[in-house]
Amino acid sequence: MLTKAPLRRPTGVFYGWWVVAACAVINALGGGIHFYGFSVFFLPLKEDLQLTSAATALVFSLSRAEGAIEGPLAGYLIDRLGARVMLFAGASVVAVGYLLLSQTDSFLGFVLVYLLVISLAFNMSFGAATMAATTKWFVRRRSMALAVVTAAFGVGGAAVTPLLSLAVREWGWRSAAMIAGGAVAVLVLPASLLVRSSPESMGLRPDGDGGGAQGAQGHAEAEFTLTEAVHTLAFWLLAAATFLRIGVFGSLIVHFVPIMVWKGQDQASGAFLLAALAFLGIPLRLLFGWLGDRFYKPSLIALGLGMAAVALVILQYSQATWQLWLFVVVMAVSEGITVLNWATLGDFFGRRHFATIRGTMGLIFTWGMVILPVAAGFIFDRTQSYSLALWIFTALMVLGVLVWAILRPPRARARPQAT
Repeated sequence: MLTKAPLRRPTGVFYGWWVVAACAVINALGGGIHFYGFSVFFLPLKEDLQLTSAATALVFSLSRAEGAIEGPLAGYLIDRLGARVMLFAGASVVAVGYLLLSQTDSFLGFVLVYLLVISLAFNMSFGAATMAATTKWFVRRRSMALAVVTAAFGVGGAAVTPLLSLAVREWGWRSAAMIAGGAVAVLVLPASLLVRSSPESMGLRPDGDGGGAQGAQGHAEAEFTLTEAVHTLAFWLLAAATFLRIGVFGSLIVHFVPIMVWKGQDQASGAFLLAALAFLGIPLRLLFGWLGDRFYKPSLIALGLGMAAVALVILQYSQATWQLWLFVVVMAVSEGITVLNWATLGDFFGRRHFATIRGTMGLIFTWGMVILPVAAGFIFDRTQSYSLALWIFTALMVLGVLVWAILRPPRARARPQAT
């Protein structure tokens, strides 16, 4: 909801950048602990609870299925209640969830805590709320603002995930889970209080521009309701394109450390390579954010997915450590284009109903992270190899290149934002 206040002349640093900074801190912790961090917990949890690879990956996949189901509600609540409320509530529950996870001693307990506490709260807040808030604060510089916010996921993977891996190695996964919960409580809760849902709620305009007719004209953009959006071809193509990109990349993150172990590395080296992938994605996200404000975003994404297909072929034939590093470097391009996916959604359908539209689209694209990780785990359990899974991922990346290449914005009359 874009709540309006009397317009005032902007002074000092545009508050939208403070929102970006707060969202970056939130995503760094969320990315490092929940997204990249699952790969660090994968093998210790599997061994401690005596699970198969498919069963362990199933929990991750079910958390994404849960995210798909609750996505429309999460989006509606973010648009209705505001990002700050959802972030504070979600972070509080996630912190408690990791403390509970440290005490689980069965597969059922793992499933209940991870799905009904941690993932439920995370999916209702964190990435969904930070991207919605950032999208509403920027129009002209949307790609760069989102680049900073999403690059924080990479910062988390590069800085937080190795620390999490170190904690697992030194004190065990249970102590590491307790530390993770404490970090969320200490860092994310205060950061969430800095977030405001829109510039209009503070009497400002997107990008920090001044008021008047010229400012209003500068922010004329397409504004779709959910009903209008789902009746466009662009909505369904964007959902399919996102399914392919997010499904393959999410599956690689879940199985990254096990894949590196399969390739002859130890767990610590695998976690380090994962951190390197996240670290390399940081400058690439910023670069693609800058490019996305200047060039057609779907074409840039198609280029990035082409690089991802090449990277997967490199991984398939890797036999030496330097070849695994080459895979990481090339694959980092796919990590870098993430920002453009959500900037494209904002460009196509506008700011006002961004979270609701993204949440509804999640009913489609999130299933990529439900089906593919379990399929990869199933293949490994049956063959003791990730080779077939990697070939499937490569084919899906090539298909993704084609879908992103033909994607075009929906036709709609641009409407100035209300003043």
